[in-house]
Amino acid sequence: MSDNIQDMYKKARKAFREIEFETQERVDEICAAVGWELQKEDTAKELAHLAVSESGIGVYEDKVHKVQNKTRGMMRDMIGQKTCGLVRQDKEKGLRIYAKPMGVIANVVPCTNPDSTVCCIGVSLLKTRNAMICSPHPRTAKATFATVEHIRKGLRKVGAPEDLAQCLTKASHEGTRELMANCDFAVATGGAALVRVVYEAGKPAHTVGAGNVISIIDSSVDPKETAAKIVKSKCANNSASCSSENAVAIEESFFDDMISAFQSEGGYLCSTEEREKLRTYYWPDGESLNRDVVAKPASYIAEQAGIEIPEGTRFIMVMGTKAGPEDRFSGEKISPVLTVWKWTEFSEMVERMGEMLRFSGEGHSASIHSTSDERLVELATKANVGRVNCRMPHAAANSGSWFNGNPTTDTLGSGSWAGNMTSDNINFEHFLNYTWLSEPIPEYIPTDEELFGDYLSKYGRD
Repeated sequence: MSDNIQDMYKKARKAFREIEFETQERVDEICAAVGWELQKEDTAKELAHLAVSESGIGVYEDKVHKVQNKTRGMMRDMIGQKTCGLVRQDKEKGLRIYAKPMGVIANVVPCTNPDSTVCCIGVSLLKTRNAMICSPHPRTAKATFATVEHIRKGLRKVGAPEDLAQCLTKASHEGTRELMANCDFAVATGGAALVRVVYEAGKPAHTVGAGNVISIIDSSVDPKETAAKIVKSKCANNSASCSSENAVAIEESFFDDMISAFQSEGGYLCSTEEREKLRTYYWPDGESLNRDVVAKPASYIAEQAGIEIPEGTRFIMVMGTKAGPEDRFSGEKISPVLTVWKWTEFSEMVERMGEMLRFSGEGHSASIHSTSDERLVELATKANVGRVNCRMPHAAANSGSWFNGNPTTDTLGSGSWAGNMTSDNINFEHFLNYTWLSEPIPEYIPTDEELFGDYLSKYGRD
C-alpha cells in the first residue's frame, strides 16, 4: 500500500502550526533535544550500519563519524542564531525584519548519505520552525526512515509535535514527485537528473550540482603532508562524497615528488594498458558511469576491471589526457580513482580546470595546495565554483569542519552554473522567509554630485 501523501502533509501542516510562532528559547530546546539524540554514539552506529548494509557502498566507521560530526557541527553553527520573530533592526533606516518559516519541506535524500543528510536538514528545519517529510532513496529507505524515527524520539522528549518529521515508507520516483508537488518547498540532494525532476514539480526548491573536485598542487608545499591530506579525504567513505578529490593537477617540476608521496600513502599509478581496462569497466557504453563502482574499495574495482594492484593499495591513479568528454577520467567518478594531471603555467591550469568543470561539476568546488596567496586569489576569482578550499583535506573541509569556517551541511549548492538557486552551503539560513517592517524616516534626496560626481567631473553634464 502506497503512502497517503496528502494525509502526511495535513499532519505535517498541523504540527507546523503548533510551532509557527514559538519563542526562540523553545525552538532552541527542540533543536537541542533532536541534535542530542542524533549525535549519540549508539544512534550513529545504528544509522551507519543500516546505510552501509542497504546500499553496499561506503565505510561503516566513516559513516558513524559523519553522522556525529555533521550533527554537532550544525548545532555549533546555530548557537546564538536568531530565527524567530525580530532578527534584524536598522533604526536609522526605520527597518525591522522578521523571520518566518516556509511550512512543510520535502527533503529528497540521496543513497550516498541517507542518514547524515537527514540530520543536517532535519535540525536546520526545526531551527527555522518548519516541518519535514523525507523521500528516501529506494536503495536506502530503512536508513532514512530510522533517522527520522530518531528525530521523532527527540521531539517526544520535549513535548514537541512528532509530525514535524515524517518519512515515506515506500520509496519511489512517483512518490517523490507527488511529495514535492504537495509540499510548500523542496530540498533535493542529487545530480542533474534530479534537479530537472524537482523543478518539474512546480515548487520552489534548493537543489545541488555534481562534484568534480580538482586539486591544484604547486611546489611551495610539502609533498608528504599534502599527500596525507588528500589521501585522507580521497579514501574517506570510499570517495562516496561529491567533495572527494576526483583529480590532482601537479606542477611538473614537483610531479615525481608528489607521485612518490601518493604511492607512500597507498596509491597505485596505472600503466597505459591498465588505464584502458579501467576505462572500459567504468564506462561500458563509453559515456555512462558504471554505478557498480560508486564508493567501492580500490581492491574491488581493480579485480572487476581485471588489473593487478599491490596488496594494501588504498586508491588508484590514472593519468589524464584531455579535458572534457573525450577523456571521461576528467569527470566525476565517486570512487577511489584519482586522475593525475601535470602543469607548468598556473593560469593555463586554471583554464584547463574550467574546461573540466564545464564538462562535469561546474559550480561545485575546487581545491588548491599552495602557499602563494596570489594563486589562491586567482583560482577563487576565475573558477566558477561555490567553494575553494586551501591546503585542507577537501571532503572534510568543504561542507564544514572543526578546522575551517565553512558552514556545516550535507547539501552543497552549485549556483546558476548548475541550475541551483544558491551556491552556498545550504543550512538553516536557507529555509526562512522575511518580512520587512518599514516606518517613515526624514526624507533625504541625494544631489547630482553625490550620485554622479566622478562621472560628471570627468565627462560633464552633456
